[in-house]
Amino acid sequence: MKIVKWILLAAGTCCLMLSLASCSGAGPAPAVTPDESQTEANNLITVGFSQVGAESDWRMANTKSMKETFTEANGYKLILKDAQQSQEKQIEAIREFTAQKADYIVVAPVTEEGWDEALQEAKDAGIPVIIVDRMIKTSDDSLYTCWVGSDFRKEGETAVACMENAFGSDAELSIAHLQGSMGSSAQIGRTEGLQAGVSKNTGWNVTARDSGDFTQVKGKEVMERILKQYDRIDVLYCENDNMAFGAMEAMDEADRTYGVGGEITIVSFDATHAGLVATLEGKINYNVECNPLHGPRVEEIIRQLEAGNTPNKMAYVDETVFDAATITQGDIDARAY
Repeated sequence: MKIVKWILLAAGTCCLMLSLASCSGAGPAPAVTPDESQTEANNLITVGFSQVGAESDWRMANTKSMKETFTEANGYKLILKDAQQSQEKQIEAIREFTAQKADYIVVAPVTEEGWDEALQEAKDAGIPVIIVDRMIKTSDDSLYTCWVGSDFRKEGETAVACMENAFGSDAELSIAHLQGSMGSSAQIGRTEGLQAGVSKNTGWNVTARDSGDFTQVKGKEVMERILKQYDRIDVLYCENDNMAFGAMEAMDEADRTYGVGGEITIVSFDATHAGLVATLEGKINYNVECNPLHGPRVEEIIRQLEAGNTPNKMAYVDETVFDAATITQGDIDARAY
């Protein structure tokens, strides 16, 4: 009985509403509008980001900068793909972004060569590609819109200048060189900087050289081998902070002294927060900055493109060097990474 009463009551209510609508001259009921959240999602700018990996503090800070910049609150949808140091995975990611019709593709490449085919597909789809951090080599520079990052050769030259100031150009130096991931722009530029210094300063000799792939674990493994093979090492030229941390572990275990007042002078790169702490503590003598906060820089490029403007093809960031003799706690406190 309750069901029947409910049906009759509902029917009566409908009739009354129709009658009122007829008397008021009201038109048909308004169409249902799309869900506002869906509309907002459709208006977001989609950015596909292929990150090389998470091998170092610098790399994680770089990823964090992109995540904090390309948020929905800022008008973006970020699709992040971690390639885990694999170029093959990065190429797959570029093709996925192209198939998904992303508005922009951002790539932090693992190495310099081998990108033409995937970038050509993105170009054919009309998707601008922005390269960050490491540079790439292509047969056609129009395959990418622009690049933003560090002048790695200049970083190497800055490190060499620190060594020259510390030891003089006539010094006899035995140098151990820990390289980053082979073929990456950072490795190439920093290695070229050191090689130029060795060529110029005839007393300098690279006694040992091997790749630690920018990781702390491998940096320690390589340094352990070097310490067993060579009694004299004057300078450790280490292409990033994480490898330097691993090398320090190896030197501690081998009872070899380093840093300010030690037998081995450490020259490192990146100047991460942890790296600067080690510099303040006198464990690292010189630390050359490499700024990972590329998110705002990439967003500025996208804003220029959205406005119909043409950004600079190449954009180098300004960087400095920190000396254990002059660094302050304020330098560390001001660090955003």
